[in-house]
Amino acid sequence: MPLSLIPRQPVPALNVPQLSGSRLTLAAGAAPAFTLLVFYRGYHCPLCRTYLSELNRLHDEFAARGVVVKVLSSDTEERARRAADEWSLDQLDLGYGLSEADARAWGLYISTGRGLTSTGVEEPARFSEPGVFLIRPDLTLYWANVQTMPFARPHFKDMLGAIDFVVAKDYPARGEA
Repeated sequence: MPLSLIPRQPVPALNVPQLSGSRLTLAAGAAPAFTLLVFYRGYHCPLCRTYLSELNRLHDEFAARGVVVKVLSSDTEERARRAADEWSLDQLDLGYGLSEADARAWGLYISTGRGLTSTGVEEPARFSEPGVFLIRPDLTLYWANVQTMPFARPHFKDMLGAIDFVVAKDYPARGEA
């Protein structure tokens, strides 16, 4: 059973390579308002292509609100590079090589590959299912969405409106263990 992260509590550490050659890490104070952390299933997922394309298009709107966007998967570097190139993700520096242990620390569900997808791409042997997290500058969890399937994910446009409301009203993180 995956762990459940608790709002207002510290999030797990992360340290994975990114396509730019830098490392995807979380650091206190690195984001003025929030860090938006998006875990995607991988290059094999056609829904991830659509989802990350929306995020790529809205990247500057998040940045204007003081939100640092970070995106990662358990894909290999080669598969992450193919996703970035073929999906035209010029605003996103994809992280790759997420371990199963780190995925589980974030409460993500793990799936076993089942061969070719509808787009003819082989699923990896093991990969994490989607998760979206909004993290405060002090590295505590504000909001989380963890899924068992690739369908019906939160819309990034909706998140922008929610962030505007949260900041304007100083709305507290909700939920308890």
